[in-house]
Amino acid sequence: MKIRNQEFDCQNQTYIMGILNVTPDSFSDGGKWSRFDEALRHTEEMLAEGADIIDVGGESTRPGYTRISDEEEIARVAPVIEAIRARFDVPVSVDTYKSQVAEAAIKAGADLLNDIWGFKYDSRMADVAAKYDVACCLMHNKNEIHYKNFFEDMLAELQECVDLAKAAGVRDDRIILDPGVGFGKTYEMNLEVIRRLEECRRLGYPILLGTSRKSVIGLTLDLPASERVEGTLVTTVMAVMANCAFVRVHDVKENARAIKMTRAILGRQGR
Repeated sequence: MKIRNQEFDCQNQTYIMGILNVTPDSFSDGGKWSRFDEALRHTEEMLAEGADIIDVGGESTRPGYTRISDEEEIARVAPVIEAIRARFDVPVSVDTYKSQVAEAAIKAGADLLNDIWGFKYDSRMADVAAKYDVACCLMHNKNEIHYKNFFEDMLAELQECVDLAKAAGVRDDRIILDPGVGFGKTYEMNLEVIRRLEECRRLGYPILLGTSRKSVIGLTLDLPASERVEGTLVTTVMAVMANCAFVRVHDVKENARAIKMTRAILGRQGR
């Protein structure tokens, strides 16, 4: 898969998507990077620690989040994306489910659309991805936790996201799938997703795992978001073992080391 000017070996490697929240109310680092200069400093820090993609988010999607206007979200993310593009040679992702924000972000320099609703919230998202021929990460999500057969239903619903993308003209080599740990699932379901990551690859697309500091870790270890690094590292090891192509994390240095060690044990040294 090619994202911007970089080739990603999604069959044999696990890459790091570093989280850059330019929001005042993120569940784990709210307001920490919302100032322009701090956002750029943190970007530089994540790149030095091993991030392969920078994921810029302008609206918190934590449980109970407040939806903001497209205009406010654009005002938060577009200048930061432009600045990253001007200063660093790295693919940039925008974490949004709104087509107007997505298009503005692409014009500012974004290379990947990271949609927590898998193109199901805003029907124009798929059209924007196809129009600009950018990569997209489609996440599984739903409002009600209701399934007949959880895991099979989840895969079927992810396939629906793929179908929306392909119907709009998005190419296969532009699609990444995220099983959506922490979204539309119970605690037990989240654990099952992590346990069965290898099976998510049945759909034929690269898998991104996003568990960093999430509640499934907090509930298991009875720890606040600020103390969930070790739990996150375990899920990252699981992702490498299951041949996931990407992990989306806050703590880049620690996760990069966990990936390197896991790959060495498995005999997959490289990069």
